[in-house]
Amino acid sequence: MATTPQILNDRAATLLKKLVDSYISDGLPVGSKQLADMAGLDISSATIRNVMSGLEKKGLVVAPHTSSGKIPTEQGLRMFVDTMLEVQPLQKQMLSKLKSQLNPDQNKDTLINQANQMLSELTHMAGVITVPKNSQSKLRHIEFLSLPENKVLAILVTNEKEVQNRVVHLDQNYSTEQLQAAANYLNQHFSGQDIFAARKELLSDLHSTRKDMDEIMRTVIDVADKALPGFEQPQQPYLVQGKSNLIRYGNDNNRENMQHMLDTFDHKREMLGLLDRCIQADGVKIYIGHEVGIEGLGNCSVVTAPYSVNGEVIGALGVIGPTRINYDQVIPVVDVTARLLGEALKS
Repeated sequence: MATTPQILNDRAATLLKKLVDSYISDGLPVGSKQLADMAGLDISSATIRNVMSGLEKKGLVVAPHTSSGKIPTEQGLRMFVDTMLEVQPLQKQMLSKLKSQLNPDQNKDTLINQANQMLSELTHMAGVITVPKNSQSKLRHIEFLSLPENKVLAILVTNEKEVQNRVVHLDQNYSTEQLQAAANYLNQHFSGQDIFAARKELLSDLHSTRKDMDEIMRTVIDVADKALPGFEQPQQPYLVQGKSNLIRYGNDNNRENMQHMLDTFDHKREMLGLLDRCIQADGVKIYIGHEVGIEGLGNCSVVTAPYSVNGEVIGALGVIGPTRINYDQVIPVVDVTARLLGEALKS
């Protein structure tokens, strides 16, 4: 067992750990006799009741109903996670499945969706992941094909493997030669560079040298302005998978809370605020109950980890579930998924 909490003696720490283990397993209050049997301690139920009373005064356990057993509070769960948790290594079968699903040969969008789906499947909770910032898109190659009615098919290759086809509408018709010259200019000057920075530089050139631009440069700016992505935020800055998994933790008393939890996923601003905190964090972070800081997730725990490419954090992923999740099993799933996703995106 990990280091015993300083404010508890060994007996109290052992009983608290057993109580949390039982609560995580079935979500039910634990009585003194049941706790004595689980702990394997040669002490009476009366002694255990005294210990439980002490833990309750410290704010670590509470009796949800009169004359019922005890359950851990958020503070008790936090102490358990920080000082008593024995994290289990990821099972070989799970590791093998993650590696096969996060195959580096897939494009970015597929990898993001696969990672989120695997988080939900392996933990039986709601998986959530931020979409990497578009500023990570590097222009590798671009081609323009003329279409009728002042339209152009722009074929963009970004980040080595991602191919995007965009049909753009232009204000005038350009010949095949003009479009080829524009593509040659972009490939020569901006290949390997951030696609948004390239667009910004071109538009800056438009304003500073508008009068002196030659025909090729005017074509480049006109076509690139429509073909290269703008600076708008993505339509869906984070993805959620497996919200319905949370319902299995519900019962007649808390099903309303579960529905409130699901509704919270639709409040993008609050969710993004949480995920931004996770992106700024270093390594696996665990938020329990009201530590999450979002109305509607007060009865939840969030386990997250940032994922990086070439040492730069570009997003965060994690799972959301009730406070009685199996932390010892969930933590390695989140940690390994973040590492494998970063490696796959890098490759």
